[in-house]
Formats: sequence, C-alpha cells, structure tokens
Amino acid sequence: MAAFAVEIPFFFRGTPSGHDVEFHLYSWLEVLAQWKQGIVYPRWAALAHFGYGEPRFIFYPPASWTLGAALSTIIPWTLAPSIYVWLVLVAAGASMFVLARQWFDRSDATYAAVLYAVNPYHLVIVYWRSAFAELLASSLLPLLLLLLLRSERKDRRVTIALALIIAGAWLINAPAAVMIHYSLALLMVVLAWQRRSARVLIVGSAAIVLGAALAAFYLVPAIYEQKWVNIAQAVSAGSRPLDNFLFVHTTDAEHDAFNRVISWVAMAEILLTVAAGWMARISRSRNSALWYSLKAWTAACTLLVFSISNPLWEVSPKLRFMQFPWRWLLCLGIPFTLFTAMGVRRWTARVALYVATLCLLAFVWHHFQPPWWDNAADLREMQDNMATGAGYEGTDEYAPVGADPTAIDKEARRVTVEGPARAAIRVVEWKPEVRIFTAEMSASDNLVLRLFKYPAWRVEVNGRQVQVGAREGTGQMLVPVEAGANRVQIIFVRTWDRAAGAWTSVLALLVTLLLLRKNSVSPAA
Repeated sequence: MAAFAVEIPFFFRGTPSGHDVEFHLYSWLEVLAQWKQGIVYPRWAALAHFGYGEPRFIFYPPASWTLGAALSTIIPWTLAPSIYVWLVLVAAGASMFVLARQWFDRSDATYAAVLYAVNPYHLVIVYWRSAFAELLASSLLPLLLLLLLRSERKDRRVTIALALIIAGAWLINAPAAVMIHYSLALLMVVLAWQRRSARVLIVGSAAIVLGAALAAFYLVPAIYEQKWVNIAQAVSAGSRPLDNFLFVHTTDAEHDAFNRVISWVAMAEILLTVAAGWMARISRSRNSALWYSLKAWTAACTLLVFSISNPLWEVSPKLRFMQFPWRWLLCLGIPFTLFTAMGVRRWTARVALYVATLCLLAFVWHHFQPPWWDNAADLREMQDNMATGAGYEGTDEYAPVGADPTAIDKEARRVTVEGPARAAIRVVEWKPEVRIFTAEMSASDNLVLRLFKYPAWRVEVNGRQVQVGAREGTGQMLVPVEAGANRVQIIFVRTWDRAAGAWTSVLALLVTLLLLRKNSVSPAA
C-alpha cells in the first residue's frame, strides 16, 4: 500500500521522467527486441547513437534491464515503469522487514519496512532521477547488515548468502556495488572490534571473493573492455564527485537546481538520523553490535557527502566512479530507518516525522526543481523509435574509442562507399550481432558502415577475415573490399574475456553448490 501511494501522482501527471529514464527504458526495449531475435544475453545495443551502436550491455549490469524487459513482455509498455517501481519498493520494504524483525515486534518491524520503502531518498530516485538499477540495489542493503551481524555463527550458509548479496550488487548497479563493498569493509571492522573477534573479517573476505567470482561473467568483460570505450567520460565535468557534493555551485543552472533539491533532502535525513540515533541510545546495551554498526555507517555516509571528503574520493580505489557523493543516501537509509524505529516510539511522533519529510519534498519540488513527466504518448514514441530503426541517444562513456557520436549522420545509409568507386550494395541481414551484405564494386575501395568500430566485431570478406579501419572524425567502421563481387559478414564474437568470465562464474557456482551440500549433510554425519 505504501509503494502504491508513492505512485498516486502517476495517475494525474504520467510517468516521472528523471535523469536516467530514457537510458533505462530504451535499454528495456533494446533487450526485448533482441530476445525476440533469439539473443538471450545482449551485449551490443544496436540502436544506440541512432543506429551506430554501443557495447552498453557489456558494461551496464544485467539485473535491472532484465527485469524491465521481462515486465515489458507481460504488461502494456506504458505501465511497465510504474510496475517496476512498485515491485522494487515492495522488495526494499520486505528486505527491511526481515532485518527489523530480528529486534522489533511485528508492528515496529512493519513500520520500519514502510519507512524504508518510501524513505526520502527513494522518493528522490522515483521522481527526479529514475535510477531504476540503484533503486533495485536498495533491497540488498538490509540483508547485507543482517548477514554481517550473523557472521559469528559457524554456518557456511551465512558466507554463501553474503556472497550472493555481493554478486547481486555487481549484477544490479556498479556504483551501488562500490558503496556496498566500502560499507562492508567498514562494518566488518566495527563488528570485529566490538566483538573482539576476527571471524567477521574472514567471513566477509571469503564472501567478497566468492561473490566476485559468481558475478565474473559480467565483471571480467566490464573490467577488461574498458580500454575499448571512452569510460573516462563517466567522470567528466558535471559528473565528477567534485561537482556533486552537497550545496556546491557550478556553471550549470539546471545541475545546481537539482543539487539544491538533493542537498536539502540529504541534510534533513542526516539530522533526523542523528537525532533518532541519540534518542535510541538507550537501546545500545541490548543491541550493541547493531547500534555501533549503525552509528559508524551514519558517520561515514555523512562525511562522504560533503566536500571536505574530496581527498578520499580522489585516492580511494574506484570511489570516484560513483560520480555523485549524495548516492551515499542509499546506505544512510538503513540507519535512518532503524534509528527512527528504535528511538521514536510514539506513533504520533512517527507520523509527524514522516509528514515533515513530505513537506520538505513538496518545498524543494516547488522552489528548486519540479520533476519532469512523460505521458503515454511519450512512451509509445520510444517504442516507435525502436520499431522504425531511428534509434536513440547513446551513452558517452560506452561509445567505442575513436567514435564521436556528435559527428554522425543520423540519416546515413547502412552501407556506403567511401571513395569514388561505384557499387551495387544489397543488405542481406542487419541484426544486432550479425550484419551481412553484398557489394558489387567497380574498383577497390572502403565501405563505410552505419556501425561504430569495436574489437569484438569479426569481419569476413568472401570468407576471409580482414582488418577493418575507422573513419576519421566519426569512428565508423571501414571495410576494405576489392573490385568485383564481395560478400561481407560481420559478427559480434565472444572475446576471450567473456569466455573467461563465464567459466569463472560456472566454477564459482559449482563451489557454492558443493559448500551448500556439505553444510546440509554435516548434521547427519
């Protein structure tokens, strides 16, 4: 019911069109189209950059686009984003209920679940950001804390479950996975110190290794093939941590307007968390491990959203690729929820606190930057762009090295001749991972494709593999052909890194199943 209440404005205004909405929705449509062609795990987003393509699905984790595409197969497209948001908020609440039920009675655990599902940052994600993968990652955080608190148990299942959480984080959202790993390290140290035991360090370290191995089919190609794309664009001006600390100012007025929105929401959530934590201090003696974990997590999240922490963002491995420091509000949602449930005991005060947060959201909505909205016609237009092959705007950091999406001709034919030679060209097949065409040439020349060059493309001319070039200025693939008849076949092949990652995941899965089997038979032995 709480998740549904979040969507009541959708009935009057349409679907929120946040910062990432087109990226995610076009990804869902792209995956759905490729499923229909028999491609189970897409790698190349064929219609990105208006048909020139990008290796989006090598770098962006599969969980959110798989769920979105699956929903799009069973419900009307215009409802798919709303159902996705509802399901994810419910999952987040259910995850928090499992955690909270360890210490609270059913009514307090239900309150914690509802508060977490519709906490202020989740509402910012829903209305302003449309960061569907990040929202999905929120369902992992309560389970992460729960399993760490259970790490003292001599039970392999805790380590395996924690490894599955870590693997799930990598397969949902890379920035969230970075946050989870740093949070995991912090909480492991706090619990090891509080319990005077190194067991949590051993369990956590083993889970990190096993979790990475389980997700290797995604991780290995995503890491190895970064050198083939313009990945540095992910932290270009406007997307750097330095540009996104709370209350910073840049030369981009729209960027600063949203920064004021998130800054006020963050400050309110931080202050409420600190106040609720102070009120919950009487629970410290009963739940010391939980209380100290939440206190440390709050301090870390608070520090990292302010510019004073910039040196940490510069030197800490991969931390800067989180881009936006205020993403730590995703983690702060756990202390915010549990401290509130522990410290604010009167139901009238709980309701008043949440109403106050809604009033703050209404204030920033009207004074700084209201959300944008898409109606049903806008969503159908996306479908039309896919159906007609017109394509959509790609992602700068996933554009292949040497490609310049700003210089492409959106109306270009699929295959043209670069030089003066005359050619009769017939396209036989033009699918996401297979391109076949013939060219009857009057002389030797290069053929220019409506396709960016990328090392995973294998090109054969008349059955013989050839080395291709890239067109100066755009990065389009250039295929050399001889005079006379030419049959060109271009296939997106499985590179060695994809094979290595897949086999690593298979072996890790076998190890996981073996450990579970040993754990299940040990009591009988």
